[in-house]
Amino acid sequence: MMNGREISVDLAHQRLAALEWGPEDGSPVLALHGWLDNAASFSGLAPMLDGMRVVALDLAGHGRSDHRPAVCSHHFVDWVPQVIEAADALRFERFGLIGHSMGAGISTLVPAAFPGRIDRLVLIEGAGPMATPAEEAPVLLRRALEDERRVAKTKPKTHPDLASAVAARRRDTDLDPTSVRPMVERAVEETDGGIRFTFDPRLRTRSRWRFTEDQALAFLSAIDCPVLAIRAISGWPVPEDLMQARLAVIPDLTRVEVEGGHHVHLTHPERVASVIQRFFTDSRS
Repeated sequence: MMNGREISVDLAHQRLAALEWGPEDGSPVLALHGWLDNAASFSGLAPMLDGMRVVALDLAGHGRSDHRPAVCSHHFVDWVPQVIEAADALRFERFGLIGHSMGAGISTLVPAAFPGRIDRLVLIEGAGPMATPAEEAPVLLRRALEDERRVAKTKPKTHPDLASAVAARRRDTDLDPTSVRPMVERAVEETDGGIRFTFDPRLRTRSRWRFTEDQALAFLSAIDCPVLAIRAISGWPVPEDLMQARLAVIPDLTRVEVEGGHHVHLTHPERVASVIQRFFTDSRS
């Protein structure tokens, strides 16, 4: 893995940290990580993408970026304007977008909200935001607010050392110690008695609301650029009928399956790098 250049992206009301790879005059690409991950999740993949200037953001509340204000919540739609504001700050007028998992869900909303800004979209282990039937909205809101009250009273856990933090982040994932270590190093700080994670604890609460499935499909069908959907064979267990229905409405879609788990772009970046490289190169030829 290759460390990227550390940069800061100043938004109107927040500072986002980011890592950058590639030449300054390369094709502009923003990369959005998954839930509780950070920009370092692209440290294996990004250096393999020739001719591209890849900027991987630490989304709000993740990595080394600022947390959202206390009065704000976290939801897919809350990150959409930040993506475009970051692109504007970087002077990316029209750019490629690579999203993993939660980042893929966010990425599917951006083309519909800002038509013409995205020229190519890569979805790794994700296709749209999480959805909930409309009739479940009241219960969802109630449980989300209960989560928020609980988290507000919970003190962050202190780990005795980095190895303990790495083990905690690996739990119930396909990550190995070597691949996950850069992400953990980017997401911890020293404290009395050891180290602790710096991500916003509110990220562990349920969303106050979710899209309905019809709304999710509407956003997917409004994507106005070519899309490459990469799914890991041993990845996140999304129901096949749901995935098929979602991908079916994307107007210009290329679908690829690769060996690996949910974080295949981090654990085995070579398995997705050539596919992504070809997608960007062929689409722009």
